[in-house]
Amino acid sequence: MLLGPSGCGKSTLLRAVNRLVPLSGGRIELGERDVASMDAVELRRGIGYAIQAVGLFTHMTVAQNVGVVPSLLGWKRGQIETRVDELLELVHLEPRRYRNRRPRQLSGGEAQRVGVARALAARPGALLMDEPFGAVDAVVRSELQRELARIVRESQTTTLFVTHDVDEALRLADRVVVVRDGRIEQTARPEDLLDDPATAYVRDLVHAGDPVYREYFAHVRELMREPA
Repeated sequence: MLLGPSGCGKSTLLRAVNRLVPLSGGRIELGERDVASMDAVELRRGIGYAIQAVGLFTHMTVAQNVGVVPSLLGWKRGQIETRVDELLELVHLEPRRYRNRRPRQLSGGEAQRVGVARALAARPGALLMDEPFGAVDAVVRSELQRELARIVRESQTTTLFVTHDVDEALRLADRVVVVRDGRIEQTARPEDLLDDPATAYVRDLVHAGDPVYREYFAHVRELMREPA
């Protein structure tokens, strides 16, 4: 999780991974390959990308939206249809009910689920998520967070997730990168942020030293990992 306030550079860093933002210095590797040495189109088709605005194609059905990258990669029709159904099941949208719907016929939470399915469609090596649940209400957001935790466990896809929400970061992350004014304040496991913040900013951000807050998130993380 990349955690920090608006304007601190989280989304810029995320977009540099798939070269939507050019690097002025440094190096980013996907697996063992420098992304700067890769064809940009090839790179982006191998990385899942989900954003807050969802960005579903309004003239396409749910199935067509989910299958768009496999289609571009030349998958056979039968393979695409099978993959679409697998992914709709994965995000808990019953394929018979949803595959032929248009985006306007979906709720906000359903649209976000389709966006996640589309990002995973071509079995990407990495998944980039830029505040994907920021536009939905708190109840739906909590449900989507739980689903994402399950999906990432099942798909074993390396995921880089941008958020300004401390609760979301502590709920979901294996590691948190706290960003402030374009610089990294600390990189650590959630429990280490709470127990040993590196700076005063991190301490205040995550309410470090508050035993009630610490116990609450230990319980929440356990619930997130239990089977439904």
